[in-house]
Amino acid sequence: MPYLPQLAQRDTHGDVSSSLMTVLKNQSSSTTRHSSGRSSPTSDLSHEVEKPRRQFRGLRIVQTLLMMIWCFQTVLLFIAHLVLSDWAPAAPPTQNSFFYSDYLNESGNNELHFIGMKLYVDSAEQSVLSVRGGNATLQCRFWYEPVPSSPREVRVKWSWLPAAGGQETDVIVAFGTRFRSFGDFRGRVQLRQDFPGDAALVLNKLWLNDTGRYRCTVVDGLEDQSAVVHLELQGVVFPYQHPHGRYHLSFLGAQQACKEQDSTVATITQLFQCWKEGMNWCNAGWLADGTVQYPITQSREPCGGARLAPGVRRYDRLHLYPNHYDVFCFSSLLQGRVYYLQSSHKMNLTEAQHACQEDGAEIAKVGQLYSAWKFTGLDRCDAGWLADGSVRYPITRPRSNCGPSEPGVRSFGFPPPQHKHGVYCYKLDTERV
Repeated sequence: MPYLPQLAQRDTHGDVSSSLMTVLKNQSSSTTRHSSGRSSPTSDLSHEVEKPRRQFRGLRIVQTLLMMIWCFQTVLLFIAHLVLSDWAPAAPPTQNSFFYSDYLNESGNNELHFIGMKLYVDSAEQSVLSVRGGNATLQCRFWYEPVPSSPREVRVKWSWLPAAGGQETDVIVAFGTRFRSFGDFRGRVQLRQDFPGDAALVLNKLWLNDTGRYRCTVVDGLEDQSAVVHLELQGVVFPYQHPHGRYHLSFLGAQQACKEQDSTVATITQLFQCWKEGMNWCNAGWLADGTVQYPITQSREPCGGARLAPGVRRYDRLHLYPNHYDVFCFSSLLQGRVYYLQSSHKMNLTEAQHACQEDGAEIAKVGQLYSAWKFTGLDRCDAGWLADGSVRYPITRPRSNCGPSEPGVRSFGFPPPQHKHGVYCYKLDTERV
């Protein structure tokens, strides 16, 4: 087998092409000798043993060649990366020099922070108390730690979630000195901006339904922080029935009834406050969130049971439309005054309305009478007509012949309109509007 040393020698020099050609040529000659019958049995056996060895050597050569090519490509890519990284210009610094990172705080929540600087937002007051027609300032300020070298322009947004529930809506959005107010707040709100970082909200001419949660949000780039302030109004809650009697008001009818009496449907917070002040009423009524509740300070059988502790009793949440109950209304400070019209004679309902008009006023509403009793201490032991056709009178100093021993607004219900009574009038104070 004279061709074996020659093949080994060519493998040593790495001549892959020559080696492959030699293998093919020897295989061809081997086949020719075998077919001609001139080869011996010993030669045939040696040929069969060497044949797998030659094939294995060929595969190793091909694998080695492919590995060398892959290594060469890897080296070229590495060299190109080093060259390009050295030649590439450095990235310019960001304008605000803020860098962000995520980390887990002690509670395990992901929070976004500045590396070296953080935005803070806070309010000095968690709740603010005012009255209808008054003003309110909801505190909010923001600052950075550490203090930036130059002032920054941020976007400030105040939003409002009504006390009665619903969707959170925008109140005002400001960027620098530019701002825009929204909805019913348009023209009644502004940012104070008395000092750097001051984002306090100033509300003017408050409405009854302005109560709720106000959120101050400050946005700087990707960073935003917020603080919450609750606005409440001082006022009075009173139960109200339909002229036809007990439990005749649907939820929508309850909303309309309170509105007609210069009030709004009370919230659970407002009813709870009146319960703490001693309100005791056994008839269930609608509240602003669509629930039906009633306050009890003296437990008794017809009002949930004598063994049940005092408190604000609540029915299960009901469908707003087919069910009918009374309603609890809320009123606050008036922009005018309520007074009992002095007259030489009693009047029916129509005559009472005309008498107030002739005096430059209008017949008072139930919410206005309650407000005058609450805020100005109106005390009169004379029953008088009101705008809804009811007859009532306010008592702040209980005495004999003027009803129960507790202060309150007494009611004669809804007598026939031809009955004769006095009248309570309401005159708007134009100087306060």
